[in-house]
Amino acid sequence: MTIAYWCVLAVIMMPYLWAIIAKGSAPKFNNSKPREWLSKLEGRGARANWAQQNSFEAMPGFLAAVIIAHLAQAPQHQIDLIAINFVVLRLIYGYLYLVDQATLRSVIWALGLACVVALFVISA
Repeated sequence: MTIAYWCVLAVIMMPYLWAIIAKGSAPKFNNSKPREWLSKLEGRGARANWAQQNSFEAMPGFLAAVIIAHLAQAPQHQIDLIAINFVVLRLIYGYLYLVDQATLRSVIWALGLACVVALFVISA
C-alpha cells in the first residue's frame, strides 16, 4: 500500500478526531440526540464540530484525486508528497479552527484545496 493510500485512511479518520474534541468540550454529552447537542455548543466545542463537518466536506475530493492519480500512473513520489502535505494542512486547519484563527485557517484551507488540484494536475 502506498503512502498516499495511508493518507486516505488518515483523512477518513480525521473528522472523528474533531468529533471527539467537540463531544469532550462540554459536560453532559447527550448521545441520544448528538446532532441536537452538538448544534448548541459554543466556543471551542462548536469550532471542533465545525472542523469535523469541514473535514467530511473536504474528504471526497481528496480521495478521488488520490485514486485518479494512481490510476493515471502519476509519479508515486509526487502523489505521496502531495497527500502528506494535504494531511498535515488539514490537521493544521483543524487546530486553527479550535484556536479561532479564522484568517490563517482560510489560508491553510486554500493550500489544502491546492493539494487536491495538484493531484489532478500531475495526473494529466
